[in-house]
Amino acid sequence: MTSPEIESRLQLANRIAREAGELTLKYFQTDCFEVEKKSDGSPLTIADQEAEKFLRAEIQNAFPNDAIVGEEFGETKGDSGYCWVLDPIDGTKSFISGVPLYGTMVAVVEALGHGAESEGVANATRKSLIGSVYFPGLDEGIFASVGGGAWHFRGSQQPMRAQVSTTSNLSDSVLVTSEAETFAERGAENTYQQLSDQVYFVRTWGDVYGYMLVATGRVDLMIDPILNVWDAAAVEPIINEAGGKFTDWKGHSDIDAGEAVGSNGSIHANVLSILKSTA
Repeated sequence: MTSPEIESRLQLANRIAREAGELTLKYFQTDCFEVEKKSDGSPLTIADQEAEKFLRAEIQNAFPNDAIVGEEFGETKGDSGYCWVLDPIDGTKSFISGVPLYGTMVAVVEALGHGAESEGVANATRKSLIGSVYFPGLDEGIFASVGGGAWHFRGSQQPMRAQVSTTSNLSDSVLVTSEAETFAERGAENTYQQLSDQVYFVRTWGDVYGYMLVATGRVDLMIDPILNVWDAAAVEPIINEAGGKFTDWKGHSDIDAGEAVGSNGSIHANVLSILKSTA
């Protein structure tokens, strides 16, 4: 059973993830927007910005003392001990290509460890408590809170318990990743090749959609060589509460690691052994 503080934030996260995602649909598969390039070369659209502005306004209205960190507009300080982590469109390249495998991600994390009071919630060691993701192009979503299970839904149907696959052999596993070239960007080409050789088959277009596929048992493994905290925070409780494992490449639970492995749990140790030996 979750606490009232967590339950109230989970309800808000689920509502605003869906509503912000629906805002993006007025631009999706249209020519009504321009694509800008951020300093790191990644794409940005007005849909990303409008969705995050909506999320921030709703959070600040409901929980004015909570901190917020978002991909597009940075950090808003707070002193409640809770921080919202936002990615208004995870999979912007899918979005601008008219591919519906993008999601709106909302997470709530709690500050832990030394220095939380002096450094601020957003800069402390963080544990993710809530994750909610909505895929507006598919009208599908998944959410979880620590101790409350992971729940998957389509359209207006009642959420059903999400559960990872039971695949136990790496050779029978399906691997998903966002972009194969990101392995090369971190100098891990050999890692990608070994994984590809040992699993059943590999698919891309992953982003957060890949992690939902793991949490719902449709694939067995999702790996990102490079990612940000707003890509990881919502995913951690979803994968774990669905019965899987979500860690960095060393096996640590750390949403700030800049890398991630999400699996059904049964194959996790074998995957980590490959990552550690080749990375």
